[in-house]
Amino acid sequence: MRILVSGSSGLVGSALIPSLTSAGHDVVRLVRSKSASPSKELVSWDPAKNQIDAAGLSGIDACVHLAGESIASGRWNAERKAKIRDSRVSGTRLLTETLARVAPPKVFACASAIGFYGDRGDEVLSESSPPGTGFLPDVCREWEAACQPLANAGSRVVNLRFGVVLSHRGGALKQMLLPFKMGAGGILGNGRQYMSCVALDDAVGIIEFALSNDAVRGPINVVCPQPVTNYEYTKSLGKVLGRPTIFPVPGFAARLAFGEMADALLLSSARVVPDRLVAAGYQFRHPTLEGSLRSALQSNSR
Repeated sequence: MRILVSGSSGLVGSALIPSLTSAGHDVVRLVRSKSASPSKELVSWDPAKNQIDAAGLSGIDACVHLAGESIASGRWNAERKAKIRDSRVSGTRLLTETLARVAPPKVFACASAIGFYGDRGDEVLSESSPPGTGFLPDVCREWEAACQPLANAGSRVVNLRFGVVLSHRGGALKQMLLPFKMGAGGILGNGRQYMSCVALDDAVGIIEFALSNDAVRGPINVVCPQPVTNYEYTKSLGKVLGRPTIFPVPGFAARLAFGEMADALLLSSARVVPDRLVAAGYQFRHPTLEGSLRSALQSNSR
């Protein structure tokens, strides 16, 4: 297939593109670089200015849309939250409306997040669970709704609700590695909040599975089958690294350091399971947290 990919320089995108290429697909990158001149491999856009090279979108068989402002790169304020929302909602709407007008792809796989469910304690959450309340659930609902122009145009739309993607290259695990390696790691808050994670190579495998499997459509939870508490995650990471985990971060300290983001990302609980992936027959490469962590850290040593 000829596959358009946005967010190609991000954690998931940078792993996805070589995998797609090695499988024989032609990959076109949707980029914001001002120096990028249009070509068969690059299509330019500027979602903040509502600009996109529509002509470059012709002949696309599939699209994987991963672009969006980082939610964890700084304290949230009104301006930051607007950028987070607009980069996802407005950017997705620009892309889907343009693709629907130019040439709808057969499949459109768009990033979303398990933030859709909000803070839900120990409730088991599947794709049929209702959304939560708060900033992130609102953003995720609008993000997924922005795909509707392509659904109306006949494309098969898949909403990829990513959990915490585990890789030494980026994301939460990369930020945790240094303090944990130094023996300064510990639980966050009371440690009872659930974390739903997925290995990077499973995240890539699930995207490729979604592109090729016509039965996969709508929301799918991109998480491994066994969600764990923050306490279990902390102990597993300490075990894999061979380090103690005796320095907890109290909830008030996390809130002091990160503000609203602490409650939304670090202290909230989402016990998410991948029911639709399992039903569709996806075989996880790393179905457990410990296996996912070992895979991520072994790749770091190679």
